[in-house]
Amino acid sequence: MSLDFYKKDTKSALEAKEYAQWIAFGPSVFQAARILRSSGILSEIEKTGKAGLTLDEVVAKVDMPLYGVRVLLEAGLGIGLVLLNEGKFSLTKTAFFLLHDRMTQANMDFSHEVNYLGMFDLDKSIQNGRPEGLKTLGNWPTVYEGLAHLPKDIQDAWFAFDHFYSDTAFPEVLPLVFKYKPKHMADIGGNTGKWTIAATGYDPDVNITIIDLPGQLNMSKANITKLGLANRVNFHEMNILDESQIIPKGFDAIWMSQFLDCFSEAEIISILKRCYEALNENGQVYILEPFWDRQRFASSAFCLQQTSLYFTAIANGNSQMYFSETFLKCIEKANFIPVEQTDGIGVSHTLLVCKKKG
Repeated sequence: MSLDFYKKDTKSALEAKEYAQWIAFGPSVFQAARILRSSGILSEIEKTGKAGLTLDEVVAKVDMPLYGVRVLLEAGLGIGLVLLNEGKFSLTKTAFFLLHDRMTQANMDFSHEVNYLGMFDLDKSIQNGRPEGLKTLGNWPTVYEGLAHLPKDIQDAWFAFDHFYSDTAFPEVLPLVFKYKPKHMADIGGNTGKWTIAATGYDPDVNITIIDLPGQLNMSKANITKLGLANRVNFHEMNILDESQIIPKGFDAIWMSQFLDCFSEAEIISILKRCYEALNENGQVYILEPFWDRQRFASSAFCLQQTSLYFTAIANGNSQMYFSETFLKCIEKANFIPVEQTDGIGVSHTLLVCKKKG
């Protein structure tokens, strides 16, 4: 899969030098593109189709200073978002995706609201093994303690990003999980309760315990109570990083979606070892994760590789979107065996079904 993308340097020397300039001006490219989208400039031009708009016509429609619109549109030409023919600007296919593709929107908003300022300290984060950029959002050890307290714009961007990737996977993964007919499931890192809501809607007999930090647990409890599902859902407050806190026992299934990528390899092993103790003898762990080397498209692998830098600078300073072989070694060290692996779920996910060794 993705490893084939990285075996050869396919650019000519000229192409490589041009691409290096894109990297050098990356922050400017990003902000110009974002403002062209958010200001309505691209939307107004799109309405005219191939006919396009002159600079003065764009200025009149978006009520912005001529100078500002001009520098944005001229930057947009180099970025590849607009074309200029006979004095009129029209959109490219890239601009269309910037305006209408949900993945692009989620990635851009996440990059701006959550990551942009903190990425300035990426080098310090790497050197110190701490999320040095997190201070741009608040004073917490990791972003997860502060998630429920973030300003609404930042919180909305975080959840839109997180949910876009997981939500598209849930419809495909539900039959794969419930063919084993689990009855008592733990949803570790349940967040806002989306998996629990989907699972209880899919199987009327399953009961689920959501395990999470207090802020996230309160959000999931509100959502689940509102839907009238509280009689089938329990809530267990827990900081999974605190090894002195024991996961309740007696589960025949443990579900973790986009959760273990939030931790270092040592922490993943610790969490899985405690899952081992919490499971019944024939219980299974279901792990839904996006691995960058299990992607069909280079763009998907790229998104995951860049998301790893968010974990480094903002989230916790020690986790990432993992290479699957690195992750599978953690599973083995925790005394589990993957008995089923399904790639290509949703946008980018792999489902691992794991049983206890022996």
